[in-house]
Amino acid sequence: MKENLLQASVEPLIDYFNQLIPLNSEEKKLVTELFKSRLYRKRQYVLQEGDICNQFNFIVRGCLRMYKIDEKGNTHIIQFAPENWWMIDIGSFHKRTPSELSIDAIEDTMVLQISHEDLIKLYISAPKFDRIFRVLIENSFVTLQNRLLQNISSTAEERYLSFMETYSHLSNRLPQIQIASFLGITPEFLSRLRNRLVKSKS
Repeated sequence: MKENLLQASVEPLIDYFNQLIPLNSEEKKLVTELFKSRLYRKRQYVLQEGDICNQFNFIVRGCLRMYKIDEKGNTHIIQFAPENWWMIDIGSFHKRTPSELSIDAIEDTMVLQISHEDLIKLYISAPKFDRIFRVLIENSFVTLQNRLLQNISSTAEERYLSFMETYSHLSNRLPQIQIASFLGITPEFLSRLRNRLVKSKS
């Protein structure tokens, strides 16, 4: 019974990989063996600042956020990761150094995790995954680069509209304070911005 539940939970991940590069039966077996499912309750840490990031996380259901708390106690959200997204502090994971970031669950969240050690085993056992994860990391780099460019060159309204396009399925699941933190504005300014946009459409 437990094995069936685990197999069922791995299916979304296998489907995800198949969309990038089709897997054969042996490669699917490796995914089933090396990825472990874990449920995080709402607000539970996946990674705490100062710890080494040991897991590459694929979100099956729920949502994670990655953030930094500055010296003044302000929270700066770097990324949300809903279903079928990945979440990792890539620098800490690969360099094996303490993370400057934290990751926690915004909702009860089921993830499939692979450890640094098991990821190396996966690369050695099936080189196809070396290419798959290279694509994942390249895509993540492009996303972060675009976000950086947007933060230094776009208005708050442009950033909000981009957020609504990227995370439209999340807008009703996230508290306003977290959306504001992601956009780098205050919740009050976000509220005024939303009201202005609604009025402009009416």
